[in-house]
Amino acid sequence: MSEATKHLSPLPDAKRIRARAAEWILAQRTGESWTAEDQACLDAWLAESPAHAIAYWRLDETWERTNRLAALKGSLPGVPEARKRHAPLVMKAAAAFAVAAMLGTLAVYVGLKPGVKTYATPVGGREVVSFADGTKIELNTDTVIRARMTTESRMVWLDRGEAYFQVKHDAAHPFMVMIGGRRVTDLGTKFAVRRRPDRLQVTVVQGRVRIDAPNAFATKQTAMLTPGDVATATPQSLSIVHTSQSIIGQQLGWRHGMLVFRQATLASAAAELNRYNAKKIVIADPVAARFTIGATFPVNGVEAFTRLAKEVFALRVDDKGNEFVISR
Repeated sequence: MSEATKHLSPLPDAKRIRARAAEWILAQRTGESWTAEDQACLDAWLAESPAHAIAYWRLDETWERTNRLAALKGSLPGVPEARKRHAPLVMKAAAAFAVAAMLGTLAVYVGLKPGVKTYATPVGGREVVSFADGTKIELNTDTVIRARMTTESRMVWLDRGEAYFQVKHDAAHPFMVMIGGRRVTDLGTKFAVRRRPDRLQVTVVQGRVRIDAPNAFATKQTAMLTPGDVATATPQSLSIVHTSQSIIGQQLGWRHGMLVFRQATLASAAAELNRYNAKKIVIADPVAARFTIGATFPVNGVEAFTRLAKEVFALRVDDKGNEFVISR
């Protein structure tokens, strides 16, 4: 572990969560040598418990608000240059004070320990989970989520796969989706989140969501998303593109048991179908892999895909038992 996190004390009981979260915030925001290893340790700690994530994100928001206030005061006309030179130190001290002040207000909040329930779908499965507040979460194929939905907090962890959220908005109790070290906060909306090994994708259908994505260099990238926005977050970046509702509808065709491909390569279409089926498609020929198609298949349409490969592209299809191998 690097010097930035060596000083972090152990966590003997739930009462120390608030102090631990404050230590993480201070190490991350004031440390000179925060590393990817430190970030990995923080991500692991956040994933251990809902209380960890709640404490950390609330303190982090307090830090950000304090920094913005200090920066605003430092930019006002008439502020002596000497005071401006000391602004960074004042900012850190003020933020640290705010963090300490917040510890008491979190005592009751993180002291609650309601159960976290796990919901999962198999390959090819789909399930709609409904909650007492009116929120619904639709799980796509091979998806795992954990949820803690109480009168005090609403948090979901997307551990694997893809889910579509229809959230009952409650400003007093924000709905948050945690994906590793990233957070998606509902502001009254319908949105989808897909977790891939190397990136996260958030698609907004209705309303607004905020995405917070700390990168490998420990700078937090935040964006507000509105209908039609598709955000892609990697460990190093956060990018947003805007698309039409019709295209988003096609991308979410899985909710109706269909996959829509528009100018997709055979390789990418096969990879998408493989998410839903135990019997896989293998494109063995690199040239054939780059052929493009425009077609709609049911999520279990592996055989329909192989027929198209034969009839439209005159490709060879070999049935190997647990996979179809396509070549020229």
